[in-house]
Amino acid sequence: MLVFIATLFFVSAPALNAQEQPERKLPRFDFTPFMGYRTSMSFPVDPHVSGTNPRVVLDASPSYGASLGMRLRAEEDLVEIRWARQDSYVHAEDITPQPPRQRVILDQFHGDFSHEPFVEDWASWAKPFVIASVGATHVSSSTNINFTRFSFGIGGGIRFYAGRHFGFKIQAEWLPVYADPNVAFICGSGCIVHVGGTLSSQGEVLAGPLLRF
Repeated sequence: MLVFIATLFFVSAPALNAQEQPERKLPRFDFTPFMGYRTSMSFPVDPHVSGTNPRVVLDASPSYGASLGMRLRAEEDLVEIRWARQDSYVHAEDITPQPPRQRVILDQFHGDFSHEPFVEDWASWAKPFVIASVGATHVSSSTNINFTRFSFGIGGGIRFYAGRHFGFKIQAEWLPVYADPNVAFICGSGCIVHVGGTLSSQGEVLAGPLLRF
């Protein structure tokens, strides 16, 4: 009888311990401050003389920002709100008179939707992901530029996880801005040029620490 009771105890003890231990919950929220670099973006001037290519160009420059997101029911799906800022300059090409180079601030507010697909034989601490985003881009200067337009993005990257609460993210994305209706730029005394009517493409590469809580 004693042998039977002892055997029953050792067999049932692991199951009882498993039931008594609370389920370990994974972190649901991600926060990423980041630094990046954005490519140049050009806005064609409309109307223009046939055979010419006048345009207003936003110069390439570093960027920075932060994103905050929540994991959905599926651990591999993440919804984020992202703010990015680029401190840059705009200049004109093939426009007479030549307008002065102006400093501008680009602020972008996007909702990001990313998915980490299962990749066979991939390390568990490195998760590739695809991302799609949509939102608005605001461009302003201290003088005469101030407009907000619809923008979206498509891209991908890799998240590296050093533990349950810390990681690192690298991301690259194509970020076009739809500059229509036309945007007005003042190019001098009595001179105004209008740009827009098409998608103006820009790319960004960013990286930063990933905090999970």
